[in-house]
Amino acid sequence: MNELTIKDPADLLSFIGHTLGFWPNESLVCITLDKGKVGATLRIDLPRYPGTELPYARTVSSYLTSDTSATSIVFALYTSQHCGPGQPKPHAATIAALTGVLAENGITIRDGIFVGDDTYSPYDSEPGQDISLPLSTTEYSRVNAEFIYRGSTIEPTNRIVLPTPTHEAAQTIAVDDHMATIRALPPGVAAEQASKLWSTMLESSDFPNDEDCSTLIANFQFPHIRDRLMADIPGLDEPPQHILFAQTETAPKWSRVEWAQQLLLHAYT
Repeated sequence: MNELTIKDPADLLSFIGHTLGFWPNESLVCITLDKGKVGATLRIDLPRYPGTELPYARTVSSYLTSDTSATSIVFALYTSQHCGPGQPKPHAATIAALTGVLAENGITIRDGIFVGDDTYSPYDSEPGQDISLPLSTTEYSRVNAEFIYRGSTIEPTNRIVLPTPTHEAAQTIAVDDHMATIRALPPGVAAEQASKLWSTMLESSDFPNDEDCSTLIANFQFPHIRDRLMADIPGLDEPPQHILFAQTETAPKWSRVEWAQQLLLHAYT
């Protein structure tokens, strides 16, 4: 793939949209840099409660510092919160906490963009200074045009439109029964049993029966099991945390990923 040159905020926002595949909402997006070259892209929900800024910043920093070559970052903060005249930008305490935590790890914030519902502007602009631009200008950026030429699109949100499920009431009872069974098992045993069932499905070329579908859906209701099953999808013999955070040494088995998507849609319907 040819190199892309990001020259202005419109280019950067276009790059973020095409990299993620959707337009973020109430999110902080950070991109690591090393000598002007782009590294990792991180999107994470903005904190919902005051007083959690420092733990939030430490979490974000722990993700960003996994890119060991990063020396600086740029960020874009997406929110529907309005910035009143003479008032600081929303989530200013979060960005301040992140600045300090990253500095402790030798990483500086090079630039930031404040992205509202209809406009964007520099995050560090003076309170009351209106130098915002319409978001529509990103449609005409060079980076956006290049990605579209390559066949990329940006979805309005990351919400997936699912087909209408069938036999919903009966299946709900079956799933609830399986969840009760799972709760009675030690967490490690439950996760191991779920992984074996899921792996059998992933290695098969046939869709599972209704009983196995109900069991699979029940397993996905438990976060510790869900994460284990998500890590099983790419078919890599690497630590689950490396797989979940895309820090693997080898590429996923894409045919297996596509089959997993079909299995999950089948189980849902």
